[in-house]
Amino acid sequence: MEPHNVVSREQWLEARQALLKEEKDFTHRREELAAQRRALPWVRVEKDYSFEGPAGKRSLVELFDGKSQLIVYHFMFGPEKSAGCVGCSFWADAFDGMLPHLTQRDVNLVAISRSPLPKLGAFAERMRWHFPWYTSQDDFSFDYGVAFSETQAANGATYNYGSRKASAGEMPGISVFIRDEQGHIFHTYSCYSRGIDMMNPTYQYLDLLPKGRDETGLSHPMAWVRHHDAY
Repeated sequence: MEPHNVVSREQWLEARQALLKEEKDFTHRREELAAQRRALPWVRVEKDYSFEGPAGKRSLVELFDGKSQLIVYHFMFGPEKSAGCVGCSFWADAFDGMLPHLTQRDVNLVAISRSPLPKLGAFAERMRWHFPWYTSQDDFSFDYGVAFSETQAANGATYNYGSRKASAGEMPGISVFIRDEQGHIFHTYSCYSRGIDMMNPTYQYLDLLPKGRDETGLSHPMAWVRHHDAY
């Protein structure tokens, strides 16, 4: 660890109070962005998507499980893979703990992948996860910008609203839906790439530490991450 500036308690308190002002400004800006996010227009979901879970086939409206709001984590686990994405698993480790709190706020959270259900079940058992996890074999992942065919990639498809060129295969993302009293479903929000960063609680705690995420010098920022049973 590199040498760091060491000061008296009084000097530290002065610096901490200055940083607190910056943190409060950031908090207020974050609240403003959250309000802008909630104010986005909605798009009605017209297509009938089909998913499969441990209890059988489910429609998109059934994934709400009686709630009016639905969070979908697009979990990278393609049909050709033998295990779930390490990065997505890093995010998914927090899902079970969040679910009871989300359901109290009229929200259901599910993960959706393209791998066959037996693979999802075996991996969830290995990871000791219990959150709802469904497989999608239709256009859902392609329509919501997290899966790309070889043809799409060759023809210049983009990921994260045009911010980068897409590669064939899967990418991570989160999508949000709401349903009205008549059962109509609307897509309200999606985020990808670094946009999902703030939903990872481990990273938020690491950001409090003197070493931070400690990823400088790695081949890529998440090179240190493993499945939680592989450290």
